[in-house]
Parts: sequence; structure tokens; C-alpha cells
Amino acid sequence: MKICVIGLGYIGLPTAAMFARSGLDVLGVDCNETIVHELNQGRTLIEEDGLAEWIPGVVASGKLRASTTPEEADAFIITVPTPLDVEKKADLSFVESAARSIAPLLRPGNIVVLESTSPAGTVEERLKPLLEQSGLSAGTDFSLGYSPERVIPGNILRELVTNDRIAGGIDGASAKKIAALYRAFVQGSIYETDVRTAELCKLAENTYRDVNIAFANELAKISEDQGVDVWEVIRLCNRHPRVNIHQPGPGVGGHCIAVDPWFIVEKNPEDSQLIRLSREINDRMPLYAADLASGILSAIEHPAEEEHPVGATYPKGVGRPVVAVLGIAYKPNVDDTRESPILTLIEELERRGMDVRWHDPHVRNRPGNAPDVLEATEGADLLILGVNHTEFRQLDYRSVARSMRHRNLLDARGSVDAEAARSAGFLVYALGRGHRLR
Repeated sequence: MKICVIGLGYIGLPTAAMFARSGLDVLGVDCNETIVHELNQGRTLIEEDGLAEWIPGVVASGKLRASTTPEEADAFIITVPTPLDVEKKADLSFVESAARSIAPLLRPGNIVVLESTSPAGTVEERLKPLLEQSGLSAGTDFSLGYSPERVIPGNILRELVTNDRIAGGIDGASAKKIAALYRAFVQGSIYETDVRTAELCKLAENTYRDVNIAFANELAKISEDQGVDVWEVIRLCNRHPRVNIHQPGPGVGGHCIAVDPWFIVEKNPEDSQLIRLSREINDRMPLYAADLASGILSAIEHPAEEEHPVGATYPKGVGRPVVAVLGIAYKPNVDDTRESPILTLIEELERRGMDVRWHDPHVRNRPGNAPDVLEATEGADLLILGVNHTEFRQLDYRSVARSMRHRNLLDARGSVDAEAARSAGFLVYALGRGHRLR
């Protein structure tokens, strides 16, 4: 069996590698010629645990190769991006382009699966008409449906195999064929359903998490006002057998949680008020973190308990404040910066007149990355832990303190060793902990 995977990003490439490792012939297709060239050389540009070790073997065996154009195959899997446009609606141009490239190649008996996260109805309303320009009928001549991934970056290869999966078809026969296709490597259960249900399931799963995080972020602000540690509140609440509060932070990133809720709002704007509000709460968190940073910098001159406008005054003799940010990925231990709230935070700090430096050991190819922590913190007035990468868990706070102009630390993730930082002379602040800075 030959499979054509269109889109070799964070999901497409691991999926293609998984099918190839299972013994199927796989052609990976991407419009990026660099990605195609590197894959054909047995290399990957994506940081994902285990992937760099897998790719050389499946490429050398001939089971996986790459091209900028698709070819005839038994199954086509579409894993292209579906970004938000300026109106917070799904840009389905990549999906439509993939469908147009597939249509001339379709043959009776083929299977076409969309994996890209999309608004409910995308397969039937946008994908099906384009594919049927081939002269073939979906559900009669070829199988068509939707099967969303449910993996987490950093653990994709394991979760592709072990997680349960949904196979949504435009008819029952399509669902069965899609389920059979993924059983090539999926060890978890595969649940067959209709295509629109599968599409909404993908959106609902991530929207649930977004709403939960929005609640946690509001709880963090309330805890600051009440002089309470939100991290302790959540830890104790989650000891309840039916409570699972997520963690607050400086915002939500990644292509899933930060994007998927808008696809629901797009289709049902009147009936998704809680979903919209939660998304807006989380989108504002980088600005809230910037307010905290401005307050800390102002407190260098004024005692924290004094009344003064947030960010209105910076310390005399300091000039342009220098802020060092550790981590810009959207989550720990990955190189993915899509929708990263830390990038929004940096932009806001710079807009407020601050000189921002950053270091991320995982984001190696982005310009501006300081070579190490000490380079980023040299002469800084404030250090912000933006992402709790493993590399930042055991910082040499004494060395960092010596490199900084003022020893202030803002923990945006609730994971700093506050005792170690204070012993090195830092004033430690944390989102959701203690009293809010005025």
C-alpha cells in the first residue's frame, strides 16, 4: 500500500514516519523545498523526541521519500496548516490547495483523510466538492473523512501509537476504511463515527482545555488580590476526586488550544459566548504579564506598597530598562513557537520602551537568541521565566545575579526555586502568588 502525506510539519512528518516504519510505502509532500531536500537526505528540521533517530532508517530503506508534488497513491492524508486570519476565522487555503493537487490523481478505491484541524463541516462543504472535480463520487468511488491527531509535542511518536483515535467518515464504509488504515500503527482504540462529529470532537477537546486555563488565569488574578498563592490553591483543589484545574500562565500558545476555539466561534458566534470570553481572557494574559513586569521595574525606585501607576516611572539612573526572558517556545522542551504568548509579551515590553533579550535552548534557528543565560541577563533589571524548560530548573542563580544590574525575577510559570533565587539576592515575584504589584 502506498500513502501520500501532504504537509510535513509537526504532525505530518511524524505520521509519515510512523506509516513508513510500519512497512508502508510513503511519499511525503511539502511546498518547502528545504524540508523536502533535508528529508531525502535522512534529516529533519523538526525537534521531536526520537524523530531524528527514526528518519535515517526509513529513508534509507526506501519506505519514506519526499517531493514537492503528490503522486498517485492508495491513500492521501492531508496535514497542512489551518491558521487564523485577521478576523479570527480559519484560513482553509492550504487545505483547498491540497485537495486540488489530489483531485487529478484520485482513482476508484482511494482513501482521503483530512487531519488538519478545521471548523466542523470542512470535509463536506470545502474538501468534498474539490475532490469530486475528479469525476469520482465521495462515498461511492472513494472513501473520505476526518481523523484528528491527539498528540502532544515532545511525545508525538509514542502518543501516535498509544492514544485512542477517532475515524470520522462521510459514510459508514469510509469510517471503516479510515479506521483500518490507521490500524497500521495505532494500538489504542479507534472509534468510528460520522465526519462532522469527528471534526467537532477535535475542536471541543482543545476548547475544554482553553476554558479551564482561562478559569485558572482568573483564579490567579483573584489570588493576587487576596494575598493567596494560586499554585497552592490549585494543588489542594485538585486533591478533590472530581476537580482538575489547569495551570495559569502568561497566555496560551501552540496551534491547537490557542486556535481551535475560534473555529467553534466562527460557526456558532451566538452560542459560544463562554468559549469566546475564555479565548479573550487567555489572549490578554501576555499584557497582564507585561503589567507585572512594568510594576516590578517601577518598584525599583518606589517601594512596592506605594501607590503609583503601573509602568509610569522607571528607576532613575537606569535609563532604558533591560529585561531578560528565558524561553519563547509555546510550551516546555519543544522548539515550536507558533502562537507563543511569550513572543506577544516581548513585543509588548518593547512597545513600552524596554530593551528585551531572550534565550531559548530549543529555538536554535530564530534570530536574536542569546547564546546562553548569562549573555541574556548581562546588565538586566528584570529576569522573566517565560517557559519552564528543563534546562531552567536548576539555574545558577548566584552567577545570574552577578550578571544583572538589578536582581528582580518574575516567575510566570510558578516553577522557580524561589528559595534558591532569594538566597542569591533576588526579589522574587510570581504570577498568581502573593499581592499584586500596583
